[in-house]
Amino acid sequence: MLTAIIDYSSGNLHSAQKAFEKITALNNLGSVVVTSDPKIISSADRLVLPGDGAFPSCKAELISSEAYEAMVYGAVEKSRPFLGICVGMQLMATKSYEYQETEGLDWIDGEVQKINPKDKSLKIPHMGWNTLNIESEHPVLKNIHNGDHVYFVHSFHMIIKKPEQRLAHTDYGTDITAVVGKENMVGLQFHPEKSGQTGLKIIENFLSWRP
Repeated sequence: MLTAIIDYSSGNLHSAQKAFEKITALNNLGSVVVTSDPKIISSADRLVLPGDGAFPSCKAELISSEAYEAMVYGAVEKSRPFLGICVGMQLMATKSYEYQETEGLDWIDGEVQKINPKDKSLKIPHMGWNTLNIESEHPVLKNIHNGDHVYFVHSFHMIIKKPEQRLAHTDYGTDITAVVGKENMVGLQFHPEKSGQTGLKIIENFLSWRP
C-alpha cells in the first residue's frame, strides 16, 4: 500500500512525512512518499493533502501544481481514501473568505471564515492544544474520545452547512469544526503530526480505513 503526501509547495511536509512513516513502519501499513508526480499520485492507494498559510495562495499553488489533476482523479474518480490537514482540510470547502472570496474544491459543503470568538480577550490565531468533542462515530476516530487533546494553529475555520459532514468540533470562544468527513474523504483542522499519541492514532486509523 502506498500513501502519497502531496507536495504543492505548501505545508509542513517533513513533520507529516515523519509521522506517517513512523505509523506505517510500526503497523506494517505500506510505504509513504512525498511527491508531486502525477503518475505516483494517480496510482497511490491513499492521498494526504497538507497545507500551511493562506487559503488563496494555497489554492493557487495547488491548482498550478502538476499534482492537482492526479489528486482529483484519485480522490474523486477512484474514491481513494483522502485526508486533508489544516489548510488542506479548508481547501475541501466550497469557498473561503480569507482575504478575498476564493473557490475551494467543493468536496465538503461549507465556507471558511475568520474565527470570531465571543470572548474578545482570546487571541487569534487559535494556537496550541485544545480538546476534541466527538459528534459522529467514524473509523478515523476509532478509540479517540471526548476530551482528547490535539494541536491547532489557524485563524480561519470551516462553517459546515450539512451537520452530517461534521465529525468533531472544539471550542475557542466559539464553536470550531475540528474534523469533517464525507464518503472516502476526511479533513482535520488540527495537525495530527503535532498531536502526540492522539494524532498518531488518528493517522493509524486513516491508514487502516477502508471506505
